[in-house]
Amino acid sequence: MPQIKSAEKRVKIIEKKTAENKAIKSKIATYAKKFKIAVANNDVAVAEVAYKDVVSLMDSAARDNVIHANSANRKKAHYAKMLEQLKKA
Repeated sequence: MPQIKSAEKRVKIIEKKTAENKAIKSKIATYAKKFKIAVANNDVAVAEVAYKDVVSLMDSAARDNVIHANSANRKKAHYAKMLEQLKKA
C-alpha cells in the first residue's frame, strides 16, 4: 500500500478510471456481439443500426484513449466489410 497521501489518491483515481474503461470496453463488446448476431441472421436492417452504434462507441473510446485508434479503425473496417458482404448476399 502507498505510504504517501498523494499516492493513495492516485490509487483511488486509477481504480475509478479502470472501472470506467472496463465498462466502456464491455459496452463495445456487447454492441459488436449484437452486430455479429444480426449479420449471422442475415438481418440487414438490424445490422446497419448495430454497425452505426458499435462504430460510434469505438470512435469515442479511441478518442478517449480507452482503446488504441488503430485497433478501432481495424475493427471498424472489418465490420464494414462484413456489412457490405451481407448487403451483396
